[in-house]
Amino acid sequence: MSTNAAVESEHRVTAETRGHVLLIGLDREKKRNAFDVPMFHQLCHAYRELEENDELRCAVVFAHGPHFTAGLDLAQIAPYFAEGKFPYPEGTPDPLGIFRSRGRKPVVIAVQGICFTIGIELMLACDVRVAATDTRFGQIEIKRGIYPVGGATIRMPREIGWGNAMRYLLTGDEITPAEAHRLGLVQELAPPGEQLERALAIAGRIAAQAPLGVYATLASSRIALGSEAEAARRLLPDLAPILQSDDAREGLASFLERREARFTGK
Repeated sequence: MSTNAAVESEHRVTAETRGHVLLIGLDREKKRNAFDVPMFHQLCHAYRELEENDELRCAVVFAHGPHFTAGLDLAQIAPYFAEGKFPYPEGTPDPLGIFRSRGRKPVVIAVQGICFTIGIELMLACDVRVAATDTRFGQIEIKRGIYPVGGATIRMPREIGWGNAMRYLLTGDEITPAEAHRLGLVQELAPPGEQLERALAIAGRIAAQAPLGVYATLASSRIALGSEAEAARRLLPDLAPILQSDDAREGLASFLERREARFTGK
């Protein structure tokens, strides 16, 4: 086996199924979960498993060890940037949702410790974000003579407002957990060590809902980011086939029978 092949086969990301939820764990703890090419490849493949496995309805992204990620391993990633590309394997979703589709299913993320550069961009690509109160947020590319190319310049102004985004994108200053929560960069804060449990609880709530309705909600919301008029135009036409589904009938039956619905995704 060549050196490159050996590195590529090394374990970087864990994947574990709990019911209808896929747990995707960054696992390069000795390097503070810095993203090298194999780690990014394995994350992309985990997202493909989420997308292609009909039993999976939601994912939780987290990190093993005390830190979420120190950012990119620039020595490995910079050559790809110099060629004007990101190191995506063929046929996989884009976890950053910038250069390819991220997929149609919701993703909850739990972060802790150091969460720099691509860590924030991965957060911004997710749908619900939970952070431990010991998290250090830093979009620090500007301090390295470059700028963010994984989505921060696109999503952060939208998520937290122009002035708030520029305050941190243009200085590289760290964002405290309390400020991240106030700005809406994260939706919930949890005591250190409890962030994953909270994210799993949210993902479990999402996975218990009707999958077709969840995916349609996510799709409609994404369309609205580009065009509210187009999202409005598609509301009723996109609802019509869902109304014919087993889950829609189950939703009505559970309402009439005053019980919890049991959705199958059909």
